[in-house]
Amino acid sequence: MERTRRSLLAGAASVGVVGAAGCLGGGSGGGSGGGSTGGSGGGNAIDAGEYDCDLSEPSDPDLDFRPVIGDSEADVVVRAFEDFTCGHCATYKLEHFPTIREEYVAPGEVRYEHWDFPIPVNEAWAVPVASAARGVGARNGSEAFFEFASAAYESQGSYSGEAIGAAAEAAGADPCAAVADAQFAAYEDASMSDRSEGRSMGVSGTPTIFVNGEAVADYRAETIAAAIDEAL
Repeated sequence: MERTRRSLLAGAASVGVVGAAGCLGGGSGGGSGGGSTGGSGGGNAIDAGEYDCDLSEPSDPDLDFRPVIGDSEADVVVRAFEDFTCGHCATYKLEHFPTIREEYVAPGEVRYEHWDFPIPVNEAWAVPVASAARGVGARNGSEAFFEFASAAYESQGSYSGEAIGAAAEAAGADPCAAVADAQFAAYEDASMSDRSEGRSMGVSGTPTIFVNGEAVADYRAETIAAAIDEAL
């Protein structure tokens, strides 16, 4: 187990090391595309593309939903604050998080929580994509949330209603429901609440990772793993 863990972490350490400080805002590293929305109330209409959705405002979104995987009762709690339009968050989620998931989340050694922190790097898409992700999770469970998140990050830089629908389908969720959540920013209040909590903890950029309430120096898998190992 230790040999496997060391080899995986060594591989992850070589990925995305430059600029590991993360996003501090300013409109870089996000996505753009046709039919964007600025957040509250739906803004401009999102074009769902091939999904041909008849969008209506979601009713009674579960604003208390928290995306959590791993052992919910674990002594070690990892909190990740992310902005779906931050390029560093995409690097973390696609290139470093898989190692943490395999080595610590899957075996049940940690409770892993996602928290939104829309800086926003891209005002048009940060909250809408976060809302779509939360809606997928609230309806289909946390595993679906994380599947959607990874698929969405793959489309970062070309966000659109169709990309959101495709990410939802990849997670086994209803694409039109996800597009509606994005269109009407259905979970904006939850995202803003997360951001307020992050600010109270000293978060100023993304991704920021905490292990048992202590901020990790950077988002590399080896750095996070060292913090987890110390806490175990």
